[in-house]
Amino acid sequence: MKPKFKIPGTFTIVFAIIVACAALTWVIPGGEFDRTTVTVDGQERSIVVPGSYHTVEQSPQTWQVFTSFFKGFERTSSIIVFILMIGGAFWIMNVTDAINKGIGFFLTDMRRLEHNRILGRIGVNNILIVAIMLMFSLFGSVFGMSEETIAFIVVFVPLAISMGYDSVTGVLMCYVAAHVGFAGAMLNPFTIGIAQGLAGLPTFSGIGYRLLCWCILTAAAIAFTLIYANLVKKNPEKSPTYSIDSYWRGKVAADESEQTLTTSGPRAWIAFAAVSAVFVYLAVRMPVTDITVGLGSRRLVVFPVLAVIAVVAGFFATRKSVHHLILTILLLTILTLVTGVLGYGWYVKEIAGLFFAMGIVSGFAFGLDFDRIFKEFLNGCKDILSAALIVGLAGGIIVILEDGRIIDTILHATANAMDGAGRVGSAAAMYAIQNLLNLIIPSGSAKAALTIPMMTEWSDLMEIPRQLTVLAFQFGDGFTNMITPTSGVLIGVLGVARIPYSTWFKFVWKFIVFLILLGFVLLLPPLFHSFAGF
Repeated sequence: MKPKFKIPGTFTIVFAIIVACAALTWVIPGGEFDRTTVTVDGQERSIVVPGSYHTVEQSPQTWQVFTSFFKGFERTSSIIVFILMIGGAFWIMNVTDAINKGIGFFLTDMRRLEHNRILGRIGVNNILIVAIMLMFSLFGSVFGMSEETIAFIVVFVPLAISMGYDSVTGVLMCYVAAHVGFAGAMLNPFTIGIAQGLAGLPTFSGIGYRLLCWCILTAAAIAFTLIYANLVKKNPEKSPTYSIDSYWRGKVAADESEQTLTTSGPRAWIAFAAVSAVFVYLAVRMPVTDITVGLGSRRLVVFPVLAVIAVVAGFFATRKSVHHLILTILLLTILTLVTGVLGYGWYVKEIAGLFFAMGIVSGFAFGLDFDRIFKEFLNGCKDILSAALIVGLAGGIIVILEDGRIIDTILHATANAMDGAGRVGSAAAMYAIQNLLNLIIPSGSAKAALTIPMMTEWSDLMEIPRQLTVLAFQFGDGFTNMITPTSGVLIGVLGVARIPYSTWFKFVWKFIVFLILLGFVLLLPPLFHSFAGF
């Protein structure tokens, strides 16, 4: 009997890509562009000097395929540590059972709403999925939410399982929603802000047409998720992760079997007092916060509002149970995260520290001593370690391509391939190049600095609006992020959700192709009609 082909694991696939990239450094000639430093939105950026490509000595990679893991670990160290700290913090919270009990009670309340004639016809679960995806898509569109979604996987995967779906649905609800919003962004400073600055365009101009694109792309993602989720609910065995999800189903079943609440003890009241004191201090120290969205900035009394929530909601939550208090702490953590990102420029370091503090306070409130808290933190790090390691291995792909000095050669060759194309053909070529480059350069800001200076000059020659060039970059940077193994965020999300990369690829590739085709269709109207800002 012929043995059945077995799809390799994620580590094997990524290592095979590293080996293949190393082989390419022996075949593709070495080359580089000259670069110059310009100031964009007050920040210095290194950009390519058009027409400066020149060949350099080849640098074939051999045993570097083994050292690339180390260098990739260095390159992606911030995301790796972020994953470990998030895993450890949520493991502490999982020991308290607060999240799972909260999900259980939440779903009980939602099922009561199904008795409403109107809501029952629409489907309460459908309404919930739409609301969650709209929120995350908006976050991706406005402030470029990406790495932050890793922290939410441990919330939305169990929620999806509890609703009768699977882990893929949980990933679609937050990660895919955020990245579709990222692709169709209106005000993302990390892609649009940088690209428009490099293209010499007013920052966040053309927002009207981008809003239309965001609505269409988000609607497509929501429709895809609803169709898939309802298919899985009717026949769970059709899920590509049905057997894998036994881990999550076991956890959810164990938590739903015992929904009793623990009365708050002295430690819970101490935790409540400490959290309240911190937010009152922040309210006094920082009574107003400049919340920046795009070019607009508004001064809001964020921390005074959070202080009221901490004191009032925290008090009543603590009176109910320690689980209600811990869920309130989680809510305050998420609200503080949004405030920090939009008001103070927080990134993974600050966010990781915030969740670390959340884990410690939650464990203390539940009555764990500090030895037990840090023991559980380490258990969480061990549980998530494979996800963190694969991020470092994936970072090695970029290391091999850069050290092999072939990235610029690939860019130069693809740019030359556009010669002789018409306006539609040039737009299609630019879009295809951005999608392909994103498979090896997942960083939007890095790819903008690399491609936009040359693409804009080419678009001027072909009488293509520069704004359209930025839109092609934006779409090309967003869609393939959800499938490329070089994306540390994707690999981290799949690791936390316990979904093998091969399983995810097999499931999502058709949807990604659909999004890419839809993105091309959305590029055509500005070629034939003058939209505001184009």
